[in-house]
Amino acid sequence: MRLATAQEVLDLEPDLSRIPTAMVGAIGAYPQGAEHAFEMRTFAPGVGVAEDPVCGSMNASVGQWLTRSGAAPGTFKVSQGARLGRAGDITITAEADGTVWVGGGTTTCFRGTATV
Repeated sequence: MRLATAQEVLDLEPDLSRIPTAMVGAIGAYPQGAEHAFEMRTFAPGVGVAEDPVCGSMNASVGQWLTRSGAAPGTFKVSQGARLGRAGDITITAEADGTVWVGGGTTTCFRGTATV
């Protein structure tokens, strides 16, 4: 859902019991000239994640929507995770062919091997 401002996104207090199977994103714009163009939050109780600090798939989907609709330029920055104390700095880049790239720094939290 698109809200009018980044502050409205930060102020959300969703009742996740009302959307137990959902994956919902909320995005709102920062004022012109701010470090980030948008604030994003992603709620995914349906997969056991109350709030994802930085959700690449939601940023890619919303980035495609915003750039294709003309609501955002081809490259812009998003802040996500601030409400969780884990603020992420995401760069969205949309190419002319519709490809959307999600970039930013990462932190390795664990290493291991999986057998599939």
